[in-house]
Amino acid sequence: MYNLPHFKEKDPAIVREFMRQHPFALLCGCGQDLLPVATQVPLIMEERGDRLFLTGHIQRKTDHHLAFMQNPQVLVVFTGPHAYVSASWYSNPQTASTWNYMAVHARGRLQFLDDKKLLDILDKLTGYFENDPHSPALMEHMPEEYVQKMMQAIVAFEIEITSLDHVFKLSQNRDEKSYVRIIDHLSQAGGQPALVAREMEKRRSSQFGQLPRI
Repeated sequence: MYNLPHFKEKDPAIVREFMRQHPFALLCGCGQDLLPVATQVPLIMEERGDRLFLTGHIQRKTDHHLAFMQNPQVLVVFTGPHAYVSASWYSNPQTASTWNYMAVHARGRLQFLDDKKLLDILDKLTGYFENDPHSPALMEHMPEEYVQKMMQAIVAFEIEITSLDHVFKLSQNRDEKSYVRIIDHLSQAGGQPALVAREMEKRRSSQFGQLPRI
């Protein structure tokens, strides 16, 4: 991971909130054959005392399912908005252009769970992402026969996070004039660049103090 002090968030709660806001993560591992495997999967993060856990499910008998059975050590990558940043926006443009982005790397040990836990996780995942107690798509409204058939094809897992690292690279190493220019250009671009600009704007006062825009 790109690991420089000025691209770090000092508040761990903000890092955890980023993970919650970007739950569709990349789950990576490696089997006994040393070949890497990965899959995108929605995850729920739970805090149990001072420990963090990630829960979800994957399809059975896939390359990643078999690899995680052989080697439970995994890496989970949470990513957010990202954008190209042109050096032409800097006070001194005679330097390298770059890319702004936000990412969290969570390492841990994956453990597969039984069918009772699978049903519980399916219920939690659906309820969390539907975010509507009256939604007809909740598990409680699904036919039992359908649920049982679906459960035969998937397996639940839990990951206890053993280390957490992150990089929130948002031009913290630039002077304020360059910083504001970057925000303006990214805001005008819309889409993901505008989301990066929004994150930069939120941090501007702590970065430079309450100063008028340049």
